Amino acid sequence: MSDNASDEQEDQAELPAIDFHSPGRFSVHNPQADIPEPQAWAPAPYHLGQNTALQRFSKPIEVRQHALAMLQQAKRCVCIFTTDLEPWLYHHSSVQQACTRLLLSHPRNQLRILVADPTRAVKEGHRLLQLARRLTSNVHIRKLNPDHPTTSGTYLIADDCGLLERPKADQYAGYALYRDLGRVRMRQAEFDKAWDHGLSDANLRSFLL
Repeated sequence: MSDNASDEQEDQAELPAIDFHSPGRFSVHNPQADIPEPQAWAPAPYHLGQNTALQRFSKPIEVRQHALAMLQQAKRCVCIFTTDLEPWLYHHSSVQQACTRLLLSHPRNQLRILVADPTRAVKEGHRLLQLARRLTSNVHIRKLNPDHPTTSGTYLIADDCGLLERPKADQYAGYALYRDLGRVRMRQAEFDKAWDHGLSDANLRSFLL
């Protein structure tokens, strides 16, 4: 085994556990696809690749602010692991605009989305699906393989350093890390493995054609 591989294993083994306390569950009331969104969201005031402190959140507005900050600052790639494309978080013009800027800034930039169930997004409409139809070579969506064990939460990975994670998909509470190479590396490896086992969904495929 090479020295680099040994160092990576040691880094992963020594990562401290995040002490996470949930404030409770919530009922999701996702916005309808045809509701106008005249007001732009504001990003969180942190810098991707620079701020190292863990930022906790428990309110939907905080989740949106951190997600937008990472999407606006990502320079190469974004990976999203989601239950149903979470319309309350990702179905917004500010998110769509941030993703569009990322994908058009370089032909190799990519957005990859692993979704457990895309049915609602296909049926009701979703801005990221609209983007996938426009930028077919930059946006890739797969359905999560139910036979492949994964985390019970949701997360967003920005480049090789940013992570927005909610450990429980039915709760708003979670944390944002703007520079944590070790933890992002582990989560990216998990995402890539699930991606390799991902499935093509007939409804999603027909929608995107």
